[in-house]
Order: sequence, then C-alpha cells, then structure tokens
Amino acid sequence: MRQCASTLIGVCLFLSLCPPAWSQATVQTPSPDQQQQAKPEPVHQEVTVYATRTEGRLEDSPARVEILDEDEIDEKTAMTPGNIVMMLNETSGLRVQTTSPSLGASSVRIQGMKGRYTRFLADGLPLFGQQGAGLGLLQIPPVDLSQVEIIKGGASALYGAGAMGGVVNLITRRPRDKAARDFIFNQTTLGGTDVSAYVDRRISSQVAASLMGTGNWQIERDRNHDGWADLAGYSRGVARPRLFWDNGKGRNGLLTGGFVYEDRQGGTLPGKVLPATGGSYIEALETRRGDIGASAQFLLNEKYVAALRGSYSMLHHRHQFGQVLERDRHELLFGEGSFRSTAGRNTWVGGAAFERDAYRPEDVPQYRYTYWNPGIFGQDDLQATSWLSFSASARIDFHSQYGTLFSPRFAALLRGHGWTSRLALSQGFAASSALTEETEAAGLTRLKIPFPLRVERGRGLTFDLTRSWSIITATATLFASNVHHPLYVERTNAYSLTNLVLPTRNLGVETVAIFHKGELSATASYTWTRAEEQPSTVRQDVPLTPRHSAGLVASWERPNFGRIGIEGYYTGTQQLEANPYRTVSNPYVLFGFLVQKQLRAFQLYLNAENLSDVRQTKTDPLLLPQQAPDGRWTTDAWAPLDGRVFNGGVRVRF
Repeated sequence: MRQCASTLIGVCLFLSLCPPAWSQATVQTPSPDQQQQAKPEPVHQEVTVYATRTEGRLEDSPARVEILDEDEIDEKTAMTPGNIVMMLNETSGLRVQTTSPSLGASSVRIQGMKGRYTRFLADGLPLFGQQGAGLGLLQIPPVDLSQVEIIKGGASALYGAGAMGGVVNLITRRPRDKAARDFIFNQTTLGGTDVSAYVDRRISSQVAASLMGTGNWQIERDRNHDGWADLAGYSRGVARPRLFWDNGKGRNGLLTGGFVYEDRQGGTLPGKVLPATGGSYIEALETRRGDIGASAQFLLNEKYVAALRGSYSMLHHRHQFGQVLERDRHELLFGEGSFRSTAGRNTWVGGAAFERDAYRPEDVPQYRYTYWNPGIFGQDDLQATSWLSFSASARIDFHSQYGTLFSPRFAALLRGHGWTSRLALSQGFAASSALTEETEAAGLTRLKIPFPLRVERGRGLTFDLTRSWSIITATATLFASNVHHPLYVERTNAYSLTNLVLPTRNLGVETVAIFHKGELSATASYTWTRAEEQPSTVRQDVPLTPRHSAGLVASWERPNFGRIGIEGYYTGTQQLEANPYRTVSNPYVLFGFLVQKQLRAFQLYLNAENLSDVRQTKTDPLLLPQQAPDGRWTTDAWAPLDGRVFNGGVRVRF
C-alpha cells in the first residue's frame, strides 16, 4: 500500500515539473469565488452557489446555503490533511458522530438529524454513492477542494432520496492560467502519516486537467492499556484525475474518476485477548471503491442552459467481525438532465433524474436490494423586489419499492437596513434498508427485521435572522423537523430493525456571531437541540445527541506571513443506550491551537487537538463486560477516544 501511494505521489510530482506543452493560455476557466458567507465583508464580493441548481449569487438565494471558503479549507487541511472530518465537525449546526468505535467510522448529523439523512455530493455528483457517511467521510481528502456548500434542512426537492436532513456539496479547485502544485507531508504524535499531492495545468485555451493523490497511514493505538485499539490502524491510497473543458461561450464540462484503496484494522492488539473470553477479537475492513462522473452545460439560443450529469460508483467491502465475515458490493448509477432559463424576474429549472441503488451482500443475501428511482423536478425563483424573493421547488419520485413520493420545498428571503431573514419549509423521504449507522458498526449477520420496512418521510422548517454591522455579523436560526416511520435499531435485549409508530421530533436553536477586523477574526457559536423518539411508551432523547454545544474560535492572520489560531468547544450531556456503565454522558470541553508560518512557497505548521486530554476511557471502560446482542464488544463513543494529539508538517505550493 505504501508503494502504491508513493508511486502515485511520484506521478503527481513528475507532472508538476514537466514543462508546459503550449505557448500561452488566454482564457481562464471560471472557478467558484472563495468568500465565506458569514464574514462581514461588503456584499459586492460575490459568491456563486451551485447546490441550489439556479447557480445564483449567495446573498440573493432564498435558500440558506452556508459556505466554507478556500481559506477555511486550507486551515482545516493543516489540522487533518487526510479527511474532511475536522472541517465539518467544527461547522456550526453539524456534528460528526463516531458510529463505530472499533474502526472509527463517523456520520454527519445536521441539526440533530441522523447521518443517513445527509447526502454528500462532489460538484453536484453522488460520487460517494449512498455511503457518503460512515467510513466514506474518512476517505475524502480536502486538498483539492475550493469551496464547501452546506444546505441545512430538507433538500429532497432538489436531490431526491437521502437528502431529507441536508446536503454537503464539495466543489473542487478549477485550474487557472498558471499551473498549481501543492504538496503536503504531515505527521502526528499518535503514529499517523499523511502525504498528499495536487497538480493542475492547462492543456489548451479550452481544456485543463488536474490530478490529486494521497497516501495515509495510522498504526493501532491503545491509549488506556486494556489490550483494545482505541485508534484503529489503516493504510489508504486515494487517486482522482479530472478533465475540465470551457469554450468561454457558455459551454463547459467536467470528467472525473476516482479510486480508493484502504485496509483498516481494530479490535484486540497482537498478543492481547478479551478479558471475558480469553481469546482475541479482530475487527477489520477492506475497502475498494471506484467511480466515474461527468457533467456538461450548454447555452442554447443565448437563452436556455441545458445541463447533463451522470455518474457510476462501485464499492466493495470485506468486513471481519471476529470469526464472522461479511462481504458486499454497493452500486449507484445516476443520470440527470435539466433546462434553466430566466424570464423577467423569474429563474426556473426543470428536469428529470434517474438513480439505481443496489446492495449485493454475499454472506447475508436476505438483505440485498435494488432500488430504481426515476423522478422529475422543477424550481422557480422569483425576485419580487430588491428586498424580497421566493423559491418554490418540487420533485416527484417513482420509487420501485415505495411508490410515488412527492417532495416540495418553499423558501423566502427578506432583507433591508442590515437585516436578512430566510424561511424554508420542506418535505422529503429516505428509502429504508438494513443499512444504518448501527448496523454498519455491528454488521448484519445477527440482525432481524420482523416486519417489512416502510419509507421514512420527513417535514422540516428553518427560520433564520441575520444582522450585519461593520465588523460583526450575528445569525440566529430556529429549526424543527418530524420524521414519520423512522428506522429504529433495538440493541439492548435483541438486535432488530423496525419502523417506529410515532415520529422522531427535532427542535433547536443555532446562534453564530462572527467578528472580523483587519488581521483579527473570531467566531462564537451555540446550538441547543432537542431530538426525541419513542421506541416504547415514553419519549426519550435520541442517543448521542447533545442538548447543548458551543464553540469559540479566534485567529490572527497576516498574508504571506502566517496564522495563529486558538479554539475551544463544549459538548453537553448525551443520552446513551446499551451502555452498562451509565445512561447519560458527562459534558466535556476541548481546546486546541494552530500555528502556521509562511516561508515563500513553504508553509510550516503545528496543530494541537484536545490539549486537556479528554478521553472516554478515563471515565468508563470502552469494552463491555460481555458481548452485546448485536455482537459488539464496545459501548458507543460519546467522547474522544484518542485523547491529546499534536500534528505538524510542511506544505509546499508553487
């Protein structure tokens, strides 16, 4: 694995040093403007958003879209160059929850919604399949990203199944006239190594190409000396070439492909045994994933924009749970065509889409499925006045398993005198299957589904109010949602999957204040979330959903010199289940810092996470006294397992 990754990095280095095969390039490929929505800069510094389909300016969009710009992505890349987990976890309203303590899998919960309701896209393409969460999050490097767009709340009207909680759209870097070369070497104090390379260049005035490659390694670590790996070991290689085309006259296209190779292992360390059995227990996962995607956009009659998108992804897993082996294959085929135009104050979009989602388990064939899901959609944005605009969208899906499903969405924008408010109402769905956060961690061999599963249906509301001053911007957001027929995994006395009769309800408030003046900036956030479900006669909090969470980040930055940043995050108590040691977790606070120094093309950095060394195993054991009904030997992770960690390295860009 190290040899494959090293070869890939070498190819990137060779391409970056080759002389260009053209004389001059005069046309520059358009790229998304990298300016974060929340910064209190003048609104004439435009940001284009792509996740809303109409591709309008950020400040004019009735739908609230939060942007992580290139500067923030660069900062988070120094913290975790190997994946996007840190970048998302430190975004207000998002929580990256560890779903498998043994292997480190995680999911993104938006405003209290389960991770399976969040859809991940890359340039509008579902290249990560329906498995974008879980271990997929750990396999997406940030080095080739220029912008991240986040829609909080239901987006099924825009993207169909799997977007009932929101959408994360990763926008990649576009080559410019001058070729770019970007190399990172990173080392952690817990035995992690990351090497990444990104190069791009123009082939002609209309065609450009880029190549990204990474190699990541981690050794198993037992922080509390109980013989069990608190930090899983892995070796991973990722490669993604891209080809861009733009004729400068309204026609452009993208062709991309990707490959991921990872071997991950946790459980008991070599020579160690479980106290309860006296034997070893290995949990391991081999991942092989490949994808290909393409998109094109054409200007017709100087009035209509026709867009075509398509992708195919295949994911192979070989999962070992002790003596149990589960092998499977995931496939996702996607295609979409749409037309967009402007008529007066209206911008409309209409089109059709198709998805084929297939799951092929070899060892538990009773859970295999193939979902065919064609659909039609439409959207109309109305700029009523300079201070009032509306957006109405709807989608009808014809699902092979769950029939006809209607997903509407309405959004409104009102602004003036430094105030901006947005309202969004949505309805969506998620196609039920045996694949959930809980079953990903425990496997399917022991699982029972006593009744046919029903489709999950959700309704949501968000309302936010923003006030901007010269150096401060403050936003408060109210969010609420109901999920009818939610999936529920019973793990205490049995291991079964059913739909609950009563809905899951989410209610919360999110507040963010941002200060920016010269070289200084700071962000303070607080989120209150009440997520409840009723698996029996009494409603209870959804496990692993903190009622209170807060963060404070401050930084000083001077261009071409360096950056110093500090951060602190508070996580409140969480309801726990299937945990013999406690029913409610302890609150905890995490602190960290980042120091970056720019030396011409070189950037040196040192990052520290969890300086107070908070670890769940300081409070309770991670290992269970006996094997759980689902086969697991660990409790859920409600606090960090790795503890204090430093990482540092060098980034070279020229």
